[in-house]
Amino acid sequence: MLAGLLFAIHDADDRPDRLAATLPFSGVTLIEYQARLLIAAGVRQVIVVVARLTPELLGAINRINRRGVAVDTVRTAAEAMEKLHPLARVLMLGDGLVTTESIVAAMANEGGDALLVVPEDDAGPGFERVGGQMAWAGVARLEPARIAEVAGLPNDYDLQSTLLRIAVQARAVQILLPTDAIRSGHGIEREARTLEERGRAVLATIVSGRSGWFDRFVLAPIARLGLPFLVDKSVAGTTVGATSLGIAAAGLGAMLFGWLATGLVLASTACVGLAIGSVLSGLRDDESVATMQTRGIGVVSALAVLLFAFLWAGYSADNSALVMAAALLAIAALGERAIVERARRMWWGSAPAYLLIVTIVAILGFPLLGLAIAGVYATVTLAAAIEHLRLQP
Repeated sequence: MLAGLLFAIHDADDRPDRLAATLPFSGVTLIEYQARLLIAAGVRQVIVVVARLTPELLGAINRINRRGVAVDTVRTAAEAMEKLHPLARVLMLGDGLVTTESIVAAMANEGGDALLVVPEDDAGPGFERVGGQMAWAGVARLEPARIAEVAGLPNDYDLQSTLLRIAVQARAVQILLPTDAIRSGHGIEREARTLEERGRAVLATIVSGRSGWFDRFVLAPIARLGLPFLVDKSVAGTTVGATSLGIAAAGLGAMLFGWLATGLVLASTACVGLAIGSVLSGLRDDESVATMQTRGIGVVSALAVLLFAFLWAGYSADNSALVMAAALLAIAALGERAIVERARRMWWGSAPAYLLIVTIVAILGFPLLGLAIAGVYATVTLAAAIEHLRLQP
C-alpha cells in the first residue's frame, strides 16, 4: 500500500496570515494539487502534518476527502504512526512543493528509501541540503521505520527536516531530478506571486506532455495561451465544455445549410474546446465531467464526419463518401479500444486528428480524398496498436 505525506506548516512569505499550502494554484489550492499528484501515483491514504487548522486548510482537506482517499491530520510523527497503515510505503512531498505528475509517479515505484535530489548549484529556494553537494528536490519515498525513528525523538523538531536527515543517515538512494523539470515549474514556492508563475509553467507541461501529435502540436499551443487566463478568471470546465458543445451544434447546423467546410472547422474547434474543458475539470477534481468531455470529443468528431459524408453523398448522388465515413468510424472506434493510452505513439491517430485531416482536405476541395486518407490512417493506427498488444508479455 502507498500512503502520502503532505505538510501544511509554513506561512506564505507574502501572506503571513495564510499557509503556503493553501495558496491558490491551478484553480485549486496547492495542497489539493499535491494530493491529486499523489492519488494519480496510487496513494490511497493521505496524512497531512499541520501546525494549525485554518478555514482554508479545512476546506481543502474536505475536498481531498471527496476524491475517495482517507485523509488524516496530525501534528507529530507519533500521531502519524498511529494513522499510518502498518504495511504502507510513504511518498512524501515537501511543504510548498510544485511538481508534475510524471516526477511523482517515477518516485512511487517499488523500492526502499529514496530521495529526489538536484545539484546544489541548481537548487532553488527551499531545497534543503543533504550533503555530497546535493539538495533535496522535495519528493521522498520512505519506509515506515523512518517515521517510527522520528517518533522516538523529542517533539520540538521540524518533522519534514528530521525525516529527511534520518533518510540520509539510512543511506537512502538519491535519484537525480530530470534536467528539464525546473523549466517545467518544479520547485518549492511559498510566495503567491511566484507560485502563480510556476502554475503557468505546470499548466504548459500538463498539456504539452500529452501523447499524440494532435494534442502535442494543435491542442498544446492553444491551451498554453488560453489555460492560464481561464484559470486566473476561475472559469469552470463545464462552462468551457458547454460553450464547445454550442460551437459543435453550430457547426452541424452550418453543414445542414450547405456550408460543409465551415461546419467541419467549427466541429474541430469544438473538439479543441472540449479538450481544454477536460483539462480544467481535471484540475478542479471534476473527474466525471472531464471524462464526459473527453468522450464528447469522439462523439462530436463522429457526428461531424458522418453528417459531412451523408450530405456530400446527397449532393453528388454518390454513396462512396458515406461508405468511407462509416468504415472510418468503425476502424477508428476499434483503434481507440485497442490503444493503451500510456503506450500511445506520437504518430498514432485519434478522433480529432481524423476530423482535422478531413477538414483540411475538404477545404482544399477534395472531400472524398480526405475521407480516404483518414480511413487509411485509422487502419494503420489500428494495425500498429494490435501489433503492440501482441508483443506484450
